[in-house]
Amino acid sequence: MMEPKTVLVVTSIASPNVALKELARGCRQHGVEFFVIGDEGSPRQFELGGCRFYDLKEQTELGFAFARQCPTRSYARKNIGYLLAMRTGASVLIETDDDNFPRAEFWAPRQRKQLARLMSDTGWVNIYRYFTDANIWPRGLPLESINSAIPEYDALEKKEVECPIQQGLIDGNPDVDAIYRLALPLPQSFRKDRRVALGNNSWSPFNSQNTTWWSDAFPLLYLPAYCSMRMTDIWRGFVAQRIAWTNNWSVVFHEPTVWQERNEHDLLRDFEGEVPGYLNNKKICAALENLALQPGLDNLNDNLRLCYSEFVRMNLIVEAELDLLEAWIADIEQITRTTKKLNFSNQSL
Repeated sequence: MMEPKTVLVVTSIASPNVALKELARGCRQHGVEFFVIGDEGSPRQFELGGCRFYDLKEQTELGFAFARQCPTRSYARKNIGYLLAMRTGASVLIETDDDNFPRAEFWAPRQRKQLARLMSDTGWVNIYRYFTDANIWPRGLPLESINSAIPEYDALEKKEVECPIQQGLIDGNPDVDAIYRLALPLPQSFRKDRRVALGNNSWSPFNSQNTTWWSDAFPLLYLPAYCSMRMTDIWRGFVAQRIAWTNNWSVVFHEPTVWQERNEHDLLRDFEGEVPGYLNNKKICAALENLALQPGLDNLNDNLRLCYSEFVRMNLIVEAELDLLEAWIADIEQITRTTKKLNFSNQSL
């Protein structure tokens, strides 16, 4: 049994496949609530024990402003699953995709504080180089940083770090960009004996494929809708890292707890969707570094506004994104108010 309350979120247009069935089975065994968020193209009938599936009609009936405003055929509809997790009182949220298979370690209790090797003030880091000797890099890493020097692992300080965002690696078909997939070998696997924490002024992309979030960081889950699907979780990750620094949070990268048998993709279409990242990710993070963000949980929403306004200023996301972000923030604030009222009522009984 996972404690405290843990929710798993996936978005999918697939019928219940082998990976989803494995996830649902594990959720039943370990007391994890499992939400699958559908979209256009989802099957009319989706029946999977241990899972609660929401089709488009049900999503619009949840009372979330975001669900009514978010475009369809968008990975950003996964945000609706995040909001559901918050409303059900989740303390921990795990997200993955419908082509990832959990290992036994995936279901182990998660700890917010981690003993890890900490790096700060290093700029861009090819984090995969700490987990393999292969020539491989994560999707979203600026191409000019693939072979940049990094500190030796044993030279990094071992420290207990506060990390309400934790990225698990993926074996088999890991999260790499289309250039890697077109030119270099797969499958790949990563070592299981290392954890690396990125602190202030150390950048690495992280994704939405094997990621754990604690409730303090839930507002940072927001996935932008008005950008390429290949960049939505990457750009979300840059915003989350930048805001994490203001709260002295690190982002931990840890051993793989899933392996992927990747759904069919058109690699040239993936490449096209990644071009905005190849050209702009370094500029984006330089711009985020220059923002005057404020520390504290009460400032998370305003910090989100500042960060995504910067994307609009850079002409990388259209202004409609800011309206969608406001809907997200309004939904979270409503959930928070309702939760406080319930807690007050329970204390009064």
